[in-house]
Amino acid sequence: MRIFIARLAGTPVFDPAGDQIGRVRDVVVTVAGSAPPHVHGLVVEMQPRRRVFLPITRVLAVEAGALVFSGRLNLRRFEQRASETLVIGEMLDLAVEVDGTRMTVLDLAMEKTRASEWLVTKVALARSGGTLGLRRRGASRVVDWGEVEGFDAVQKDQGAASLLAAFETMRAADLASALHTLSDKRRVEVAAALDDVRLADVLEELPERDQIGILSRLNPERAADVLEEMNPDDAADLLQDLSPEQAEALMALMEPEEAAPVRRLLVYPENTAGGIMTSEPLIMPPTATVAEALAVVRQQDHIPAVATQVYVTRPPVETPTGRFLGLVHFQRLLRERPSTLLGTVMDDSLDPIRPGLTLRQVTSYLATYDLVAAPVVDDAGRLVGAVTVDDVLDHLLPGDWREDEDSGGNP
Repeated sequence: MRIFIARLAGTPVFDPAGDQIGRVRDVVVTVAGSAPPHVHGLVVEMQPRRRVFLPITRVLAVEAGALVFSGRLNLRRFEQRASETLVIGEMLDLAVEVDGTRMTVLDLAMEKTRASEWLVTKVALARSGGTLGLRRRGASRVVDWGEVEGFDAVQKDQGAASLLAAFETMRAADLASALHTLSDKRRVEVAAALDDVRLADVLEELPERDQIGILSRLNPERAADVLEEMNPDDAADLLQDLSPEQAEALMALMEPEEAAPVRRLLVYPENTAGGIMTSEPLIMPPTATVAEALAVVRQQDHIPAVATQVYVTRPPVETPTGRFLGLVHFQRLLRERPSTLLGTVMDDSLDPIRPGLTLRQVTSYLATYDLVAAPVVDDAGRLVGAVTVDDVLDHLLPGDWREDEDSGGNP
């Protein structure tokens, strides 16, 4: 049976009892000269973001959309040895030669031999300069491993189109986890290949040092474009980790209307309601209807915590708004007639929080009233943002919570 490895990325992994324990993230091989590489096993990601090693000898079956293994899985964190190579993370997009023709690696295939070993036997290639579209239509050539030269060369600019194709269906948080495990060189190459919106989503999910490392390697104009695509609160958090000079230089390159909410957030101290809030909650005037509010809630670009309620204010309805009037939870919206005005069904009994409230006070407030979001109103009565439960969790957890610190290696 021949299995193309890039297609394994994200495949659910099931134990003998039929329970899903994780997903395939990579395949571990040893490359030694022209001999077909031996496959040692797979890197499987379990929640929460723990990568473990699954020996290839434990794999019972690889079926459509599922991989089944036997025995027990060692839960020690996977650590790559110096002699090992990750197929998806390190070999895709390499520039190689076949019969003197320069080509790019799109995928590699592994097969089980009669001796029950797994070897990488085939390489799928496209002519260098080809695009991601080539991969989707099929590789231009599939050749034997021994026909390819150049896998042992260190390449300055490897590209990342095929790696991203393998990971294109991943959520931003999962792609961020995959990037975190790559070498600095590959991480920067992948980041450079992502479009601004996707890179912004991924940066929001990366540890602080990875965020800074990627942003500092982008040219300033591109870095500013990516910051514009990030949520203002996430962009502000990232800029706070840079020197004041670097932060100001990047904000100067941003469009003024995109930089304005970020600048407002940077005024507030860190770990206060103002410092952790989002400045773009859902805001509507009291004359808007329930139908109009539901149409806004349905928009896919709103995260669930933000979409739980609509805030009602006097114009203007962008932060800082006119006077804050109240809020309407989306459950209330579902119970009302579509033509009902928001001003007649809003809840004005809940006291909003102030920007200077500490993180501990915000946490207590949300817990007391069983809320997933709360309005933040300044001394002038204007809505300046909203604190959501995900904002609070991000700041309550340790700064390195996105990194797996467990010790140990693959068996």
